[in-house]
Amino acid sequence: MKKLIPSYVRVPLIFAIVFGAMEYFIDSGDKPAFIKYPMVMLFLGVFLFLLIAIEIVVSAIDKVTYHLLTDEQKKQLEEAQSLPFTESAFYKNILKKLTRSKEIEQEADVMLDHNYDGIRELDNVLPPWWVYLFYGCIIFAGIYLIRYQIMGGDNQAQEFDKEVAAAKIAVAEYNKTAPDQMNKEKVTLLTDAASIAAGKDIFTKNCIPCHRADAGGQIGPNLTDDMWINGGGIKNVFNTIMEGGRDGKGMISWKATIKPTDIQKVASYVLSLQGSKPVNPKPTEPEAKKWVEEATSKNANQPATTDTTKVAAKVIAVK
Repeated sequence: MKKLIPSYVRVPLIFAIVFGAMEYFIDSGDKPAFIKYPMVMLFLGVFLFLLIAIEIVVSAIDKVTYHLLTDEQKKQLEEAQSLPFTESAFYKNILKKLTRSKEIEQEADVMLDHNYDGIRELDNVLPPWWVYLFYGCIIFAGIYLIRYQIMGGDNQAQEFDKEVAAAKIAVAEYNKTAPDQMNKEKVTLLTDAASIAAGKDIFTKNCIPCHRADAGGQIGPNLTDDMWINGGGIKNVFNTIMEGGRDGKGMISWKATIKPTDIQKVASYVLSLQGSKPVNPKPTEPEAKKWVEEATSKNANQPATTDTTKVAAKVIAVK
C-alpha cells in the first residue's frame, strides 16, 4: 500500500536515527565510531542493505495487494493516502530506475515458457539497487585488501598498541605539570632499581651536607642504624622529609623544593641503607629510640611505633 511517508524519506530517516544512536553511545574519542571501528561501518552497511531490501519487498507486496482491490477500494485508498510527493514524476522515476519493476499488466512480456503445475516463471532482471550494492561491496573488498594486506595497514592489534603507547606519552606529559597527589596516607615503599637510583640521586644533591654520602651522619643523624627520633618506616620517613623534623632544631621541610613523589623515592632509598654500616657513623642521639615494626616486635617493653611497612630505616633529620 502507499505510505504516508515515502520510502526515499523513511529509509534515510531510520538509517540516520540508528547512525546517530551508535555515534552517541559508542565512545570513539576524537574520531567518528564508523571510522575508528571497522565493525561499526560493517554493521551500518549491512543494516542499510537490509533496510532497503525490506522496503523493496514490502513495496512489491503492497503493489500486488493493491491490484487485488476493487476499483472502489483503490479510489478510497488513493484519496486517503495520496500526497503530492508520492504522485510526483520525480519520485516515480527514481523508484522505477532503482527497481526496473514491471507492472502486473506487463508481466506477459517477461513470462518464460517454463510451466510446472501451472506455475510460470518471470524473467525479471536483478534490481539495480541490489546490483549497485553488490558492486560497492566488491570495490570495498578490493580497497580493504590493498590497504591492509598489500600496503601493510595497521590491524586492530597494532592500532591498539600504538594508542596505548600514545596514551602513556600523554600521561607522562600530564604528570610533568599535574598536581602531585602523593601523601603520608598513600605512600608505599618502592623497591625497584629505577626508583632507588632516582632517590639516591636526589639524596646526593640535597642531603649529603648533613648526612654524608654514606648516610653515616654529620650535622644530621646516622641513617643506617635502627635508632629513630621521629619514627621509622616509609610513612614516618616520608612525613619527616615532607614536613620537617623537630620544631626549632630538626630538618627543614622539603615539600616546597622536592615533589612528593620524589620524596617517596628519597625515603625508599634511605630505607634501603638500613644496616649498611658506614665508616665512623655519628653516635646515636639521646632522644632516639629503637624502631621495631609492630608486626615483628617480640618484646612488649621495647619502644615501637605503628607503621605498615616491613622495612626499618632511620629518618633524615637534622638534630
